[in-house]
Amino acid sequence: MAGGVWGWVQETPVGALTLTAVAEGIRARQGWSREPPSTGPQPEPWELKPEAEPQTQALATHAETEPGCGATVPEAGSEPRSPEGPHQVPQSSWEEGVLADLALYTAACLEEAGFAGTQATALTLSSALEARGERLEDQVHALVRGLLAQVPSLAEGRPRRAALRVLSALALEHAQDVVCALLPRSLPPDRAAAELWRSLSRNQRVNGQVLVQLLWALKGASGSEPQALAATRALGEMLAVSGCVGATRGFYSHLLLALVTQLHELARSPRSPDMPKIWILSHRGPPHSHASCAVEALKALLTGDGGRMVVTCMEQAGGWRRLVGAHTHLEGVLLLASAMVAHADHHLRGLFADLLPRLRSADDPQRLTAMAFFTGLLQSRPTARLLREEVILERLLTWQGDPEPTVRWLGLLGLGHLALNRRKVRHVSALLPALLGALGEGDARLVGAALGALKRLLLRPRAPVRLLSSELGPRLRPLLDHTRDSVRASAVGLLGTLVRRGRGMLRLGLRGPLRRLVLQSLVPLLLRLHDPSPDAAESSEWTLARCDQAFSWGMLEEMVTVARYDSPEALSHVCRRLVRRYPGHVPNFLSQTQGYLRSPQDPLRRAATVLIGFLVHHASPGCVNQDLLDSLFHDLGRLQDDPQPAVAAAAHVSAQQVVLLARAGGPPRGLRLLRLLRLAPRPARPPPVFADSPFQRRSLAGRWGCSGPRPA
Repeated sequence: MAGGVWGWVQETPVGALTLTAVAEGIRARQGWSREPPSTGPQPEPWELKPEAEPQTQALATHAETEPGCGATVPEAGSEPRSPEGPHQVPQSSWEEGVLADLALYTAACLEEAGFAGTQATALTLSSALEARGERLEDQVHALVRGLLAQVPSLAEGRPRRAALRVLSALALEHAQDVVCALLPRSLPPDRAAAELWRSLSRNQRVNGQVLVQLLWALKGASGSEPQALAATRALGEMLAVSGCVGATRGFYSHLLLALVTQLHELARSPRSPDMPKIWILSHRGPPHSHASCAVEALKALLTGDGGRMVVTCMEQAGGWRRLVGAHTHLEGVLLLASAMVAHADHHLRGLFADLLPRLRSADDPQRLTAMAFFTGLLQSRPTARLLREEVILERLLTWQGDPEPTVRWLGLLGLGHLALNRRKVRHVSALLPALLGALGEGDARLVGAALGALKRLLLRPRAPVRLLSSELGPRLRPLLDHTRDSVRASAVGLLGTLVRRGRGMLRLGLRGPLRRLVLQSLVPLLLRLHDPSPDAAESSEWTLARCDQAFSWGMLEEMVTVARYDSPEALSHVCRRLVRRYPGHVPNFLSQTQGYLRSPQDPLRRAATVLIGFLVHHASPGCVNQDLLDSLFHDLGRLQDDPQPAVAAAAHVSAQQVVLLARAGGPPRGLRLLRLLRLAPRPARPPPVFADSPFQRRSLAGRWGCSGPRPA
């Protein structure tokens, strides 16, 4: 029967009024209102049920021309009557056939732009779909293709809203089929497809179903597969519509994790030339790349749920840029978790529960993203209490045995967050071995995470200061000269925190391990005041201030002046007090400083040269052996040919101080130094005078007893 109706309809045009009457009849049978849709005020787009196009005329034609069907489609307002006769067709079978004819005819009409009666046709089809939409599995794809072809040609207003209503009516019963039909047209981006996604998003009866189907499409494909890329773009279009995020209730955390995991997949895939570009809300047009589209979808998801502060924090911290980076994605996830802990805590419990099964996933992007989120959410104490403390600690310690450095790094970060919880005092014995062992790792990320966790541990009440003072001695000293700026700054800051927490021990005379650690680190701290890294220099200044306070040196002003203005006069005061207070450590101070003469960094080489000059000047003749003086003279002589003029000039001045100290201490064994001493007179040792440093500002002249400003 469907074929007969189809052939008859193609030859019999039907007017819009007749189609409207058919729509009223269908509505009346369903108990709906009989108000004509084409008269009176037009409802807003979000109030309309999904609409369609000129395809319903088949039903009207069939009702008017074929005998035996007129009784089945009643006039508006009349009660339906059952057909009689020996050859009566079952009602459900008849409706199914007519609806199939109607769908096929509408699909054909939608592909012809400008078909007369578009609005009435679409209204009739949408009414039929809402009545018996579950019967149309085979025609959904044809209808969606027709809509995609027709929508760009329809005028804004009623005709376009009528066509879009058909799509929503289809999605109400066939959401999966509609999504499958639309996804192929979403990649590459298509304006008509984008409009259809937005129309589905505005319909609150279907947007939740469509979002669920897109979520499954995203989770069921690899990140770089066309299906996943198309689903990402579709989600971006739908979530950008105001009010759509409310439809994600019940699967919000699943959708958020899927989008973040998709970003990880895209970051690991081969980059296209525009991949590093990050979409900015002020830009016009579609996002540059798939990663930018995923970022925009994630922003829309957070903003639509009241997480605008999360988006702002991520922008200020560079979190979005990190999320799309191949090597920084997990850092971006950690920043996102931290921002959500601070500003979107109402989702943390759901996220935490959804993360647990992902921690054992065989898919690396999914597992690592879940691990990073899990680690970040441990900053929230209420969230962390969802699992027993022992279970969390056991999981994090297990990660320390993983061969993958990234997993060990995340475990160390988690241990650091765990250390913030004051109730976990009994777990210190389990935390310390893992943290101290990580200080010897070759990966700078692991070392930095361990340093941060140890600092948090020291900030807790009843921190194990004495134990850390003895354990950190051989481990912390090499880290003060680490090649990574962030590690140097963290190591210096950890030493300052340890000294501040150990002040009580120093007052009680328990100076052993902590005193040795500070004296071994004193020269690196003084030289790191000139570190090219501002963070390392500021951290050294802060730590020296803590040491001055703890050991009662009384040199705080001088140290600050050296740090801020590179004042030789202030440095001379510091060296004089150190030599007088620790005369037995002067050879060690000189040996340590000598090692920095080979530094590849010009500021450090010059600072080490100047420090040697002042230490030698203030040292007593008998406290430095001749072997050390010979070695110093040799290295300083080599530096007099340094390509940096400031370093060569400072080396010349310090070498003269070595000569004077050697002569004052007796006959040297170095032949070259011996010849110089025989030729030179032996006056009293004058103080060294160094030229201004080209690397840093000088302090005001006269502050430390100078007669006037030095010439530039």
